[in-house]
Amino acid sequence: MEFGQRTIREDSPYECTKRRIVEVLRHSSVPEDFEHGFNTFKWVKRIMPEADVLMEIAALGHDIERAIEEKKVRREDFPDYESFKDAHAKNSADIVRSIMQECGWDEQSIGKVARMVRLHETGGDEEADILRDADALSFFDVNLPYYFQRHDLAEVERRCRWGYSRISPSLRYLVKEMRYSNEQLNRLVNNL
Repeated sequence: MEFGQRTIREDSPYECTKRRIVEVLRHSSVPEDFEHGFNTFKWVKRIMPEADVLMEIAALGHDIERAIEEKKVRREDFPDYESFKDAHAKNSADIVRSIMQECGWDEQSIGKVARMVRLHETGGDEEADILRDADALSFFDVNLPYYFQRHDLAEVERRCRWGYSRISPSLRYLVKEMRYSNEQLNRLVNNL
């Protein structure tokens, strides 16, 4: 398999990890989870064309805990949205770390990916900031129509404002360029 300029063996830690993450996402009860992981990496590559396989693993696995019912954190179990998102990021990082260990990665690579996943909601360094931006852009690109189907308009507006505020100011114009088949969503996004 080719990734960038490198040839990656079929039995490599990369292939093992990617295969396992994709399998988990494929069985998620959240319909957009599978597409969201790949779409987040698409946004990572648009923001940072030189992104490597570690960024790809972090992008694919950043929300993995949502796809595992018995490990999934529940919003109602936390006093506020930020605490919920923090627990979600930590849980996803722990799951990705475990998968990478089982697939034979070195500790430095595991630590780097786990750190990016752990910080994907808040950012904190260049790579985590890129992953945060890509995740937020992918929410608008892929997740928003699904979210709109599951929640009332007030919750959708709240989530959109929160997500938009996470995006680096220099990238927010990308959200304004997105169009939806639902005019209510187009108006909502245009008013952010």
